[in-house]
Amino acid sequence: MKMKRDDIRNVAIIAHVDHGKTTLVDELLKQSGTFRENQAVAERVMDSNDLERERGITILSKNTAITYKNTKINIIDTPGHADFGGEVERVLKMVNGVILVVDAFEGPMPQTKFVLRKALDLDLPVVVCINKIDRPEAQPERVIDEVLDLLLELDASEEQLDCPFVFASAKGGYATLDLTRRPVNMIPMFDTILEHIPAPEGDPEAGTQVLISTIDYNEYVGRIGVGKVDNGVIRVNQDAVLVNAHDPSYTKKVKISKLYEFDGLNKIDVQEASIGSIVAISGIPDIKIGDTICSPEAPVAIPFQKISEPTIAMNFMVNDSPLAGQEGKFVTSRHIRERLMRELNTDVSLRVEDTDSPDCFKVSGRGELHLSVLIENMRREGYEFAVSKAEVLYKKDENGALLEPMELAYVDVPEEFAGTVIEKLSTRKGELQNMGTANGGYQRLEFSIPSRGLIGYRGEFMTDTKGNGILNTIFDGYGPYKGDIQYRGQGSLIAFEAGESITYGLFNAQMRGTLFIGPGERVYSGMVIGQNGKDEDIELNVCKKKQLTNTRAAGSDDALKLTPPKILSLEQCLEFIDTDELLEITPSHLRIRKKILDPTLRKRANRN
Repeated sequence: MKMKRDDIRNVAIIAHVDHGKTTLVDELLKQSGTFRENQAVAERVMDSNDLERERGITILSKNTAITYKNTKINIIDTPGHADFGGEVERVLKMVNGVILVVDAFEGPMPQTKFVLRKALDLDLPVVVCINKIDRPEAQPERVIDEVLDLLLELDASEEQLDCPFVFASAKGGYATLDLTRRPVNMIPMFDTILEHIPAPEGDPEAGTQVLISTIDYNEYVGRIGVGKVDNGVIRVNQDAVLVNAHDPSYTKKVKISKLYEFDGLNKIDVQEASIGSIVAISGIPDIKIGDTICSPEAPVAIPFQKISEPTIAMNFMVNDSPLAGQEGKFVTSRHIRERLMRELNTDVSLRVEDTDSPDCFKVSGRGELHLSVLIENMRREGYEFAVSKAEVLYKKDENGALLEPMELAYVDVPEEFAGTVIEKLSTRKGELQNMGTANGGYQRLEFSIPSRGLIGYRGEFMTDTKGNGILNTIFDGYGPYKGDIQYRGQGSLIAFEAGESITYGLFNAQMRGTLFIGPGERVYSGMVIGQNGKDEDIELNVCKKKQLTNTRAAGSDDALKLTPPKILSLEQCLEFIDTDELLEITPSHLRIRKKILDPTLRKRANRN
């Protein structure tokens, strides 16, 4: 018999990038008394890994729990970037409602629409939190209308349209239901969660059923499955069976060796958990997302949506440049393979395949950001390797016609830059679908564009709009192949010989374009040291010293002035490299190089 469990609420926080999800979770934790009065707490405490902290983005969904009025509220903080959309889709299976956070100035953005659609498809009730009401340019009344328009556009039900609105400043630590009153704390937010998010339901007498929605990984205990107890009770030392809705033939006997629940930022050991609890289970070595843990007597798999397929791929390979193996700790194909396979433990949207060469692996993901985060993590762990340019994954339809991944790109730019953006995106096969005004006097342009048209565009976009443009993209299925695209209008400046770069050689080279290196850098033949102003590659000798003779007057040479080099970040390097180039990645350097280092062989290959 189904019953409700009133002392628990399970809720996910969903939103577009930068609308304040993680900061909101911080405040809810602080004001629920999770931390001691004098405890030092980092800002955005849920963004636990270094990359999340540096970039100010959430990459992995995180679980936490707080207690308010004797009710345990399990909160899941989710990522906002489209590249990590796979995380959001799965998490929603664990919760009974969502808090949709919307910026009080920006209003609903592309990713708001994506995450909201997922929540509405699962029939989840929504609490709308209009955040950042303390911004000077905030317009909460306008944003209410925009959210209601979005709900209508997504065919929300009557109950979903009747959602409560909470106005908050996560940074200021307050929320209110009425804009005319002066808010003091987050209590209105807690009360709204208890009132509008339904309690979980299930049959405590039935057999155990726990659907694994996310996987955590720990060096000491291996894989940890996280999921919600849908029916029955799960106990330590219980015998159970793993089944999977997508693979009816799969069954595996397992034993529950360790069981945890969440409390604040910690996992606490429990002996048993019943319906509605979100639990973490360790000790099952090959547990995966989408598995259901059941009682052996009645193994019934819980249906689970398939994880979205990757759209973009790169080759990760052993570094074979002349400087290989000098800076990294892990350099062999065995090391790289092991590390990529370990990433599959926690990242479900990633695919790793072997290629014809034992030293090269094809890695596919949801977007450039998805793969660059993996590259940056590996680099910090001491890996040295090379990667190729990102390429999209094509499909064929039933008639054999080529299909490619398409994206919707939403561009907000000041009016004077709109023409440049339209022109650039048109050459990359983008089609302008809509044009209107956005907040703050900006123009909003909506494009349908092939995913490969956006590869390497973000840096150029920032330059074209003088840093004032905002570009948001969202995956829009597969469409017919749109024809060839020229990625880069300019060629590379290539080092001609191995050695150390010298001011005299660089001074002559800088006339030809933009340099990426300064004096005193180690270079080798075939290494890319800059960008040519024209569309051809040029080989230059940057190790050239000045010939000294006794006929020169002492004062005839003025000091040579070098323009500071343009130092590229990892993302800029990945955007810059062309199809015949590789990016060499070591813990201390990023070097762009030609795939074929020998100039004669390179010319021959180009001719062919």
